[in-house]
Amino acid sequence: MTSADVLIEAYTRIKETVHGAVDGLSEEHLRHRIDPGANSIAWLVWHLTRVQDDHIAAVAESEQVWTAQGWYHRFDLPIDKRATGYGDLPADVAVLRASAGLLTGYYDAVHEQTLRFIRTLREHDLERIVDTRWDPPVTLGVRLVSVLDDDLQHAGQAAFVRGVIERIG
Repeated sequence: MTSADVLIEAYTRIKETVHGAVDGLSEEHLRHRIDPGANSIAWLVWHLTRVQDDHIAAVAESEQVWTAQGWYHRFDLPIDKRATGYGDLPADVAVLRASAGLLTGYYDAVHEQTLRFIRTLREHDLERIVDTRWDPPVTLGVRLVSVLDDDLQHAGQAAFVRGVIERIG
């Protein structure tokens, strides 16, 4: 098994968790916040997808799925098209309205672009420096794991919120 195979397996687990957290829920459930300051499932999935899209496009030197495939217009949010949700406040979270199909459609499109990029990688590519703003500079391998880590945490949070919603009805 190569490093690319391991990354593909890991990113596929994010997809499974995202679908498990979202599939079959109404927009009302997707927007539900267990506390006024908490994130909704919709926001969590949108945010983790935006981060993956943004970061993978940057290292792949490609356009983001968000703009290239028209997802920015489909979501029709009152935000800058470069926004990823980083630093969003509770009022920003409340703005996000999306169906399960819209959320998973965008996620699946980003997932496919991510896998296409990973399949092109060779072992030596993972050592390429992709961000010199950090000390030590960030390699491609570290960036891919960082995105994985962030996405898995947010997908797990979305699954938790779904469990709460199912428990309270």
